Amino acid sequence: MWHRDLCSPPWAAQFTAFFEYSNLGTILSVNGAQLLTSIGLTGLSLLLLFVIVAALINIIMPVDTAKWAMMAPIFIPMFLQVGLSPEVTQIAYRIGDSTTNVITPLMPFFPMIIAYFQKYDKKAGIGSVISTMLPYSIAFLSGWIILLSGWYLFGLPLGPGAPVTT
Repeated sequence: MWHRDLCSPPWAAQFTAFFEYSNLGTILSVNGAQLLTSIGLTGLSLLLLFVIVAALINIIMPVDTAKWAMMAPIFIPMFLQVGLSPEVTQIAYRIGDSTTNVITPLMPFFPMIIAYFQKYDKKAGIGSVISTMLPYSIAFLSGWIILLSGWYLFGLPLGPGAPVTT
């Protein structure tokens, strides 16, 4: 059994190899960038939409590395073509991904969270845990979105040699 934080599941490598062999990632990223440019969805609005998409995908597919292995070959080149750096693309992904980890019942550690929750409330179940943690998830998502927006609007570098835009 693989551990979700140490390595990707076996099928992630097959998916990546398929994308590389078929050039599907390149096709999707080029066509996606053209579509985004034609409808005027670039910059901060695109980043914020990507954060929300990553958060929603995380609820049904909580495996971080596998999800990024599928999304990166499409979204990094796509966002590069519309002027966003790979670093800010990964940060936007991680914001959406990390803030919804605690509310997805598919997370490997969710049964353990329920067990600890039931230590204090015997009748607690999946709904109790999600309804308790949802406000925290929303608060963290909102806070990270505000920080990301500030970094983007002020043009602050994400780190040494890592600008927000290209």
